[in-house]
Amino acid sequence: MKTIQEIISIAKHTILQEAATIQTIANYIDEQFAQVVQLILQSQGRVVITGVGKSAIIAQKIVATLNSTGTPALFMHAAEAIHGDLGMIQQHDVVICISKSGNTPEIKVLVPLLKKGGNTLIAMVSEKKSYLAEKSDYILYAHIEREACPHNLAPTNSTTAQLVMGDALAMCLLEQRKFSPQDFAKYHPGGSLGKRMYLRVEDIYTQKKAPRVLPNQTITEVIFEISSKRMGAAAVVDTNNVLLGIITDGDLRRMLEKNTNFSTLTAQDIMTKNPKTISPQDMAIAAFERMEQNSITQLAVVEKDTYKGMLHLHDLLKEGIV
Repeated sequence: MKTIQEIISIAKHTILQEAATIQTIANYIDEQFAQVVQLILQSQGRVVITGVGKSAIIAQKIVATLNSTGTPALFMHAAEAIHGDLGMIQQHDVVICISKSGNTPEIKVLVPLLKKGGNTLIAMVSEKKSYLAEKSDYILYAHIEREACPHNLAPTNSTTAQLVMGDALAMCLLEQRKFSPQDFAKYHPGGSLGKRMYLRVEDIYTQKKAPRVLPNQTITEVIFEISSKRMGAAAVVDTNNVLLGIITDGDLRRMLEKNTNFSTLTAQDIMTKNPKTISPQDMAIAAFERMEQNSITQLAVVEKDTYKGMLHLHDLLKEGIV
């Protein structure tokens, strides 16, 4: 069994080898790479990416990245292609075939069929003299000298090179398409990143839980309102529901530290005037940033001076904004 230090050494050696592979791959970005980017941009079809083994797994990841950044893409397993999956390829689709050696049996069977269909074929290979590279229209050169595996067998450096090459391709396409954060949110509506871009305060604050008291209400009534609504605060409003101030749990604690007898005090005596507010139309992420900047956990939701409700940090946490 390896010692702890030996294990650490093996892990660091693997990472450093893969890091060196990435640096080397940068040297292989050439005119053909740029031409592939232009080809995909001008294509009226989709990008179909295929491969076998570990290369197939990398292909699926690249497909996912392309789809989420504005380039329609499909994954086709090279071994399944000859059993019906070739039917997913349409006339104007661009096909990227990923293979370290470029000489696997599945690839040799698939390539002639792809060429017969008339689709543009792009090879992502480590060997330019391979069958796949020689039969392709373009080459994305993801060459490695050896794997990080001590036996030079397990795909490690090779899959890292393929992954990085795919990311570089996706980012070039993203830039060319002027793909914006708003576009990203459109394709990721369920994720926290997407929610940051589209979720507004009005989508998440609860109007039913709008703790409020009048300026002349007693401290006992204030405490009851805050406790019953469970928002940690209550807005102080006038009879027209115009916001005058806010009372938080912290305000109550500070009041108790200063006053042993609060029977004569009212809400207006302990409220914080000009509290921090947020509009229902503001982005939810803006609400979080305002809370963070002011070290608070609640914001009064106000529209044209009218108090609408209370937004709590927990509402933002529940939605995954933070």
